Amino acid sequence: MATAERDLYELLGVERGASDAEIKKAFRRLAQKLHPDVSQEPDAQARFREVAEAYEVLSNAETRKLYDQYGHAGLKRGGYAPGNFDFGNLSDIFSAFFGDDLMGRAGRTTASRGGDVGLAVEIELAEAFTGVARRVELEVALTCERCDGDGAEPGTTPITCGTCDGAGRVQQVSRSVFGEFVRAQACPTCGGSGRVSETPCRECAGAGRTTRERMVDVEIPAGIQSGQQIRIRGEGHAGAQGGPAGDLYVEVRVARHEHFERDGDDILASVDLTIVQAAIGARVPVPTLEGDVELDFEPGTQPGEVRVLRGKGMPALQRYGRGDQRVLVNVSVPRRLTAEQRTLLEQFEQHSTDDTYKRDEGFFEKLRSALR
Repeated sequence: MATAERDLYELLGVERGASDAEIKKAFRRLAQKLHPDVSQEPDAQARFREVAEAYEVLSNAETRKLYDQYGHAGLKRGGYAPGNFDFGNLSDIFSAFFGDDLMGRAGRTTASRGGDVGLAVEIELAEAFTGVARRVELEVALTCERCDGDGAEPGTTPITCGTCDGAGRVQQVSRSVFGEFVRAQACPTCGGSGRVSETPCRECAGAGRTTRERMVDVEIPAGIQSGQQIRIRGEGHAGAQGGPAGDLYVEVRVARHEHFERDGDDILASVDLTIVQAAIGARVPVPTLEGDVELDFEPGTQPGEVRVLRGKGMPALQRYGRGDQRVLVNVSVPRRLTAEQRTLLEQFEQHSTDDTYKRDEGFFEKLRSALR
């Protein structure tokens, strides 16, 4: 006996006083995890057989009482022989793999949720900054209006499916060293409804759903980033047998901007100064997503400096606040000079001294000066 050295309650992970429902629930959970067709663990088959034998004993009132009183020895004296566990007489394996919500009282497939639909929409960075509404067109399967999803031509009545006898599912029984295993799947003839129509609806050809184009309004929130998705519940394909519709997933793609680069909630930009503006200082308009902002640059502004405009970045999605805008300073060097301009620059260079280009003290220089 595979479970001779193991406590059966311990194998199922339940207390000795566990109810029948608790024992069944524990077995379903373990069966779903350890079934040889599902688990990749090397000892899954042996463990599955152990929990199956444990459930066989503890799910039967007589063998459970015998085990509680005398243990494994009592089972042997009582003539119990493992390995004859008949899954075909129980709905446990079906429940473990398909869930109770998929099975009706007679095993018939009930309503099922419709499939999801995905599409992409492109917006500008300015639209991501403010938020925008877009109307999108999609093709979805909707409940047939002519037959109301029944699949039968109006005025006719569906009949019981001859393949599954109305159960909605067909079973296949296979044998192995672990006993009999029963697999169930939706009936291929009726699709799980348990009924077929002798006169299919001419609009949907008996499918109960038709494919149509539909327009959906999508609210794109401010601050959304490229690649993020918006989920709209119930706007996907219609469900079968009256089940709920699937969802619509809209992927937002933000187009690249000519002047701005996004870094999280921050905006990166640049400003060009002439060598004269950088040398003597200037007030220059700097573009932001809300329009130009006048920015003062001190005399001696160096190329590569970064100015930070607090709160001028993107709105934080689903949070308060905004990012910053970082402005990189570029200094434009003239490429073509007139003779007069060249002369003036040469005169400037002649009057320049080491102090003209002296760098300001950096942080460490200032720290050392303070210590001195």
